Amino acid sequence: MGQGLWRVARNQQLQHQGYSGQSYLTRDRGRRIATNNVSNTSHRKQAQGGIDIYHLLKTRKSKEQEGFINLEMLPPELSFTILSYLNATDLCLASCVWQDLANDELLWQGLCKSTWGHCSIYNKNPPLGFSFRKLYMQLDEGSLTFNANPDEGVNYFMSKGILDDSPKEIAKFIFCTRTLNWKKLRIYLDERRDVLDDLVTLHNFRNQFLPNALREFFRHIHAPEERGEYLETLITKFSHRFCACNPDLMRELGLSPDAVYVLCYSLILLSIDLTSPHVKNKMSKREFIRNTRRAAQNISEDFVGHLYDNIYLIGHVAA
Repeated sequence: MGQGLWRVARNQQLQHQGYSGQSYLTRDRGRRIATNNVSNTSHRKQAQGGIDIYHLLKTRKSKEQEGFINLEMLPPELSFTILSYLNATDLCLASCVWQDLANDELLWQGLCKSTWGHCSIYNKNPPLGFSFRKLYMQLDEGSLTFNANPDEGVNYFMSKGILDDSPKEIAKFIFCTRTLNWKKLRIYLDERRDVLDDLVTLHNFRNQFLPNALREFFRHIHAPEERGEYLETLITKFSHRFCACNPDLMRELGLSPDAVYVLCYSLILLSIDLTSPHVKNKMSKREFIRNTRRAAQNISEDFVGHLYDNIYLIGHVAA
C-alpha cells in the first residue's frame, strides 16, 4: 500500500508539471526530466524518482509550516469558544502554547462549575490570590479523596474553604456533582441522615409519573443492594417528598404518603420480577393489579395498570 500511495503522489506531481502518464512510464524521459531541473535545484537527486521525492518533501514541509491555526490571531471571544471545548488535561497542554488564553480564569471557572455545580466558595468573595485553575485541582483532589474515604473527602473540602460545615451545603454539593463514587456516597448518606434529609428536599417531582420520579430519585441517591432499614428510609422520604410536590394529584387520586410507599415497594418488586433472569414465571399485569390493590384499596385499577406498563416498557426503577 505504501508503494501505491508513493506512485499516486508521484503521478500527481508530474501531472501538475504538465507531463503525461506515458512520459512517467518511460524510464528515459524520467531521467531527462530530472536532468533538466538540475540547473535550478542542484541539491536534488539525479537518479530516477529524485524529483518526486523532492516535491513530496517540499509539500510535506509546507504543510508542517502551516500547522494549527494560531488562536492568538483570532478574536478573543472566538479563541475562548474553541478552548472551552477542552477538558482540564487538554487545556493544560494548550497553555504550553497559548499561555495567556488557556490560563484565562473564565475557562477554568467554566470547568469547575460544569463538573462541580455547587460549592460554598462560589458565593463568597474570593480571597487574595484566588485562582479557578487552582480550585479545579483542589476539587479534583477532594473528589478522589472522597471516593477513597468519604469523611476525609468532605473534611478536605472544608479545610480548603470550598464547602461550609453545613448539611444543606454538603447536600447541594452532592446533588450537583457527578464525580463521586456512588457506593461510597451511599455509605456516607447512610451515616449522615441529616445530609440525606436535605438532599431529598432538593428533588422536584412535580408533574412526574411515579415510576419516573422514583428512577430520578435513585439516580441521585442509589438504592442499597439488599432490603433493610436504609431502603425503607429512602422510600419513606421519597413518598413524603413526592406527595409534597404533587398535592393536587394526591387529592385527585386519593393517595397518601403511606399509599405511595406501598406503590414504590410494589414497583421495586415488579422491577426485580420482570428484569431478573432468575425469575422464570413473570408477574402478569392482572396479578400486579390484584396484589397492589389488595395492599392499597383506594388506588384505581387503571392507574395501577399504567404503573405496570411503565415498568414493562422502560425497565427497573432502581437500576
